[in-house]
Amino acid sequence: MAFNELGNLLDDSLPLPIKGKVYRVPAPSAATGLRVQAIMQAAATAADGGQADREVLADAAERDMYADVLGTAHAEMVADGVEWPMLKHAAVTAMVWIIQSKDRAEAYWNTGGDPSQLAPNREQRRSTSGAANKTRSRGSSSGTRHRPANRRGGKGSSGAAHK
Repeated sequence: MAFNELGNLLDDSLPLPIKGKVYRVPAPSAATGLRVQAIMQAAATAADGGQADREVLADAAERDMYADVLGTAHAEMVADGVEWPMLKHAAVTAMVWIIQSKDRAEAYWNTGGDPSQLAPNREQRRSTSGAANKTRSRGSSSGTRHRPANRRGGKGSSGAAHK
């Protein structure tokens, strides 16, 4: 068995429909992908109160990240007069694709970027995971048992009285 050509196995574009037109975002170069991952990691570290790599974040400020992640679709969107919020949403969706997956990018796109829509509530998670069932579980047990009254002369016993 031989390895198939990887380019034939992977879908190397991200189709984003905007105002009746589908813009194809090409796969980023390895350098762009690595830079996006480094920037997102640094931003997450900074958001968590950690020490972010200033050099990585400065690099992001120097470059037009949206143009890099959208590739040829960026110039096409600008030429078509796509509004800024839509272009920004397309670029962030492309970043999600780069650092996570096409499925996660699609989820992000379809929620309009609303993070509350990305994490389903408990009922939805249970219904889709198969974890929910209609069988009632036994009551929780702490591992202790209820003890009957002391049979050797303690309170409530009918045994001989202490002398």
